[in-house]
Amino acid sequence: MKPVPHATSLRRAPVQRRSAERLTRILDACAELLDEVGYDALSTRAVALRAGVPIGSVYRFFGNKRQMADALAQRNLERYTERVTERLKKAHPGDWRAAMDAVLDEYLAMKRTAPGFSLVDFGNQIPVGVRKAEPNTRVADRLTRLLSGYLDRTPDDGLRRVFLVAVESADTLVQLAFRTDPDGDEAIITETRELLRAYLARVLD
Repeated sequence: MKPVPHATSLRRAPVQRRSAERLTRILDACAELLDEVGYDALSTRAVALRAGVPIGSVYRFFGNKRQMADALAQRNLERYTERVTERLKKAHPGDWRAAMDAVLDEYLAMKRTAPGFSLVDFGNQIPVGVRKAEPNTRVADRLTRLLSGYLDRTPDDGLRRVFLVAVESADTLVQLAFRTDPDGDEAIITETRELLRAYLARVLD
């Protein structure tokens, strides 16, 4: 079992394996319930019941459901990074188009299959409809660190700005694709891919 990242929203980080496994069950239950009942109807008591843990175990880690959702978002980012990293192992170093496809494809895959992801993704959709810059900045920072070595680029402010613009643009268009079609409108996704290729080619070719 992979360890759960120590989210900044945690009241107490798990130390023992048993405690880490309990935290994993709590976040899994939170993700499932977000899909089933939505954020407004989510409760710490329901999460505890679904996870099969005492309510006190939930409060040991989280003061409220917002902190739980934040921790789930951070876990999503860690898992997303792992998925992109695995994809890049199979690509030719320096191929930024393959890297871009990995970044977009793995996001789409999580959007379609990861429990709770459609509501929290990396932390920028709760309350529903609220769009804050911080999560996209966090994603851009992570991609800068992850891809700079693969692309043999210096992870400077210029590269970070390029990735931030790409992430913000892709985020807006992917949200549009999933508003148009619950599975993601393929025509809009294709246009998104072409837009990203045209923008990144100016900098990375």
